[in-house]
Amino acid sequence: MQRWRGLEDIPQDWGRSVVTIGSYDGVHRGHQLIIGRTVERARELGMPSVVVTFDPHPSEVVRPGSHPPLLAPHHRRAELMADLGVDALLILPFTTEFSKLAPADFIVKVLVDKLHARLVIEGPNFRFGHKAAGNVDLLTEFGGTYDYRVEVIDLRVRGEAGGGEPFSSTLTRRLVAEGDMAGAAEILGRPHRVEGVVVRGAQRGRELGFPTANVETLPHTAIPADGVYAGWLNVNGEAMPAAISVGTNPQFDATERTVEAYAIDRVGLDLYGLHVSVDFLAYVRGMLKFDSIDELLVAMAADVKRCSELISAYDQS
Repeated sequence: MQRWRGLEDIPQDWGRSVVTIGSYDGVHRGHQLIIGRTVERARELGMPSVVVTFDPHPSEVVRPGSHPPLLAPHHRRAELMADLGVDALLILPFTTEFSKLAPADFIVKVLVDKLHARLVIEGPNFRFGHKAAGNVDLLTEFGGTYDYRVEVIDLRVRGEAGGGEPFSSTLTRRLVAEGDMAGAAEILGRPHRVEGVVVRGAQRGRELGFPTANVETLPHTAIPADGVYAGWLNVNGEAMPAAISVGTNPQFDATERTVEAYAIDRVGLDLYGLHVSVDFLAYVRGMLKFDSIDELLVAMAADVKRCSELISAYDQS
C-alpha cells in the first residue's frame, strides 16, 4: 500500500481512482464496510482504491483542546487498511488554513485535480469542508460537473455492545473508558490495542516477582479504565499472554497513571526502549489498595491465574 503525506506526495501520473474520505479512527466494523466496498468497486473498475484521512484530528484544529482519545494511531490504521486491500492512503495535514477550505474547493483540489476520482464512496452522514458545510448531496451534485459518481453506504452495524447503539468510534471510546473490552472488541472486530515504548518505572513489580513492561503510551491514546485486564503483550511480532494493570498504583500512593503488562510465565525479558503493543481482552477487577504487601501478592497471583484462564478460553474458542 502506498502512503502519502499531503497532496504533493501523490504521483504526478496518478490516474483515475475510487476514493473514500474520513477519520476512520479504529477502522471498526462500520468503517470496514465502507473501506471494503471501496476496494471491491475499485477492483471491479480496474482502478486503485484510495483512503483519505486527516492528521491531527479535525476537532483539535477547529476546537483546540478537544482532541478525542484515539483508538488507533495512523500507522496502525494504515496496517488495518492494507489488510483490507487498500492501494493508497493519503493523510492530509489538517491545518487552520485547510479547515477554511470551502467544500467546492476541497472537491476540486483533492478529489478532482489530485486523485482524479471516478467514484467516491461515503457513509450517509459524511461532512466536509469549512464548518462541515459539505455533505453527500453536495458531493453528488458536483459529480455531474467533474465526472465522478458517489455511492452511499450505510455503515450502521448493531450488536450487543453499548446496549444496541449503532457501532461508532464515539461508542467504542466510551466502552474503552468504561473498561468494557468485550464491547469494544465487538465493534472493532478485534481487541483494543494500546502501544508505546517500554520505559523504566519504579521497578516494584520486579521486586514483587511480577516484572512488568511499563508502556509509555502515544499521545491521545484511548486508555481503558483503571483496573486489571487479561490480554497480550506484543513484542517483535510475538503475542505473549499477559496480565495488564492500568492505573496509578494506589498500593504505593503513586500519582502517575500507567499501563503495565506482565508477560505470564516469561523470565529474563529485557524490553526497555522497545516499541510494543498491548491488546486488552477482558476486564478482571478494579484497582484496589490492600492492607498489606502479602495481601497484594495473593491478589496478583490470583489475577495472573484468572488472566491465564481467560486467554486460554479465548484461544480455544
